[in-house]
Amino acid sequence: MSTPDSPQLFNISRRQFMRRCSMIAAMTGLPLWFIERQQLAAEELPAKAPTPNDRPGFALIGCGGQGRFDATNAARYGEILAVCDVDANHAALAAKQFTVDGKVPDIYSDFRKVLERPDIHCVINATPDHWHTLVNIAAAKAKKDIYGEKPLTLTIDEGRHVVGAIRDNGVVLQTGTQQRSSPRFRLACELVRNGRLGTLKEANVWLPAGLRDGPFKSQPVPAGLNWDFWQGQTPAVDYVKERCHTTFRYWYEYSGGTMTDWGAHHNDIAYWAVGLLAPTKVETKVLSDPIPGGYTTFAEYQVNYTYANGVGLNIKTTKDDSIFGSVVNKDGQRNGIRFVGSDGWIWVNRDEITASDPHLLTAPLPETAVRLYKSNNHMGNFVDCVRSRALPICDVETGHRSATMCHLGAISMRTGLKLEWDSTSEKFVGWHAHAANKYLKREMRAPYDYSFVS
Repeated sequence: MSTPDSPQLFNISRRQFMRRCSMIAAMTGLPLWFIERQQLAAEELPAKAPTPNDRPGFALIGCGGQGRFDATNAARYGEILAVCDVDANHAALAAKQFTVDGKVPDIYSDFRKVLERPDIHCVINATPDHWHTLVNIAAAKAKKDIYGEKPLTLTIDEGRHVVGAIRDNGVVLQTGTQQRSSPRFRLACELVRNGRLGTLKEANVWLPAGLRDGPFKSQPVPAGLNWDFWQGQTPAVDYVKERCHTTFRYWYEYSGGTMTDWGAHHNDIAYWAVGLLAPTKVETKVLSDPIPGGYTTFAEYQVNYTYANGVGLNIKTTKDDSIFGSVVNKDGQRNGIRFVGSDGWIWVNRDEITASDPHLLTAPLPETAVRLYKSNNHMGNFVDCVRSRALPICDVETGHRSATMCHLGAISMRTGLKLEWDSTSEKFVGWHAHAANKYLKREMRAPYDYSFVS
């Protein structure tokens, strides 16, 4: 009869462990050594003691598709107690979705009222980009922890305001750049950081092309939508259906097109791999201009960044009719990132990781290798940090720096200038600094300025 410490049982356990790791490797395409390390680390984690916040109360602010997706993830860890949207139809849809055992979340139209509730511990900020900053600052002042959708802010200047509010109030903010919690992207970045490609030469990013349509006609404001509140800090205009909800991101007034949408994901991974705060130079080439009276962001473009260590980050848009997901352009190039070094390349996106030589992936890193922050679940990491008060994987400063990279490209497109950036002062320097620094902030329309949340 075998004892718990007998070699027979140990071998059976080891065989089961290896079988499980092999199955995961086969399903994910990740190398076996990487899966083994992950599984061993998971088994070594101590059980967490229960705390009063084991099921924190969540409020969803911004009840569109992405917000409801985020709240669905959050509902695994806490209770959705309130939903808020300036579109009553969206709020009602969310309330219905998150009704549990007959308990309906309370519905609000003004996020400031939600933040007055002591039973709300965490806020999911899934508003359009031009509302991210004010909602995040208000939540921080109310001492609520925040899961904030990307990009963190509408402008670079807003980023410093948000960082200050989070730090001053001691709250946790997780930026919704969930690719940081993907083992596939973490593996790629660890390999780059540890010199697996030799000297890193460049990172090439492919983003989906944006929408280029118009002109659009003004329409009556739909019932249930507070159009003035929705516009917030931006200039007041007549209601146009294409300005609102899903396609808001193709209007410069509210967002930055795919440069700040998908770019917030892939540029964040490039930032993680390169390991420097920001590039020092940026120049762009606009490949198609907006149609007068239509969307106001650029649909097709190239952006070229240069870092102080000589590494280049090159962004190109794919030409595809799909807005979301891993698109494929006419050359078969999928939405993703290719890291190129002196000894080969690694390609990674949400579906796969491949390399010029399979050995670049399958050879284990040494025990002394640089290890990056590990998270396998972005919302789970946020809730863990709500409990521990540790920094999440995409803390406010990281979210700000990732968004800054996207804004630098958008500003270069707007000005048509080759620009130099100082990441310490967070200002443009050099010949065109005066023209470019005007784009660091935007005038906020009253009353939807910083005083709105003071």
